[in-house]
Amino acid sequence: MPEKPEVITVSRKLKEKLLNKKIISCNVYYDNIIEYPSVLEFTNNIKGETFRDFTTRGKWIVMKLDHYYLLAHLRMEGKFYYRDLNCDIEKHHHVVFNIDNSFELHFVDVRKFGRLKLIPISDIYNHKPFKDMGLEYDSKELTVSYLKEKFKNKKLPIKTALLDQTIISGIGNIYSDEILFLSLINPHTKCNLLNELELDSIIKNTKKVLDKAIIEGGTTIRSYTSMEGVMGNNQKNLLVYKRENDKCFNCGSNIIRDRIGGRSSYYCLNCQKLKK
Repeated sequence: MPEKPEVITVSRKLKEKLLNKKIISCNVYYDNIIEYPSVLEFTNNIKGETFRDFTTRGKWIVMKLDHYYLLAHLRMEGKFYYRDLNCDIEKHHHVVFNIDNSFELHFVDVRKFGRLKLIPISDIYNHKPFKDMGLEYDSKELTVSYLKEKFKNKKLPIKTALLDQTIISGIGNIYSDEILFLSLINPHTKCNLLNELELDSIIKNTKKVLDKAIIEGGTTIRSYTSMEGVMGNNQKNLLVYKRENDKCFNCGSNIIRDRIGGRSSYYCLNCQKLKK
């Protein structure tokens, strides 16, 4: 699933092509992609809107229009493709935008898990996901005190907590493993057992890992790419993720794979000793 670096990469690529371009029309070929409002409202309200800015919030791409925010969540394999006007609609091309009567923007998703939302600008903070989201990874408010307060009553594994989008938004499975490895924290460690030095290490390494991945254009693993023809290079920097039975770069022990909260987790038992 795309995480913060991948959605930032997509947002930047969309901005290069779409900034100040007008949406002439929109056709939806798979209704479930539209999470809010109804498909009819979505297609009617987006007509005539112009792309004014692009950013991200958590794992959502945020496209500011004249009167609305168009939000896109790529989930497992959602992508945006550019196509010529009036081209044939291929399988898995679920939403098609006519842009300036010059080209089309297609939202493509083989698994059909991706979602689009169209929310009035004045109402954005009254709707999910914004109203429930935690801090961004680079927020000045992401401090040791903030994490202490969030974790004080939690006995969940720290790996699970890092995936909780209401605490820090944008971290997923890949980068949580990398963050915990650099912090020398076992992913099974309960949140409420972490001391201030460990929390500070998590914050610093979150910024380090995500900033590096953003520079590299995200991580390309299996069928995921950020956009058609755009490949991330951060996979070459991964220290533990998908490195089961490979040697740890720190100590030479084998990296192990485990299941935590239903998610595959990779770590070094020697470097990341379990805290009890």
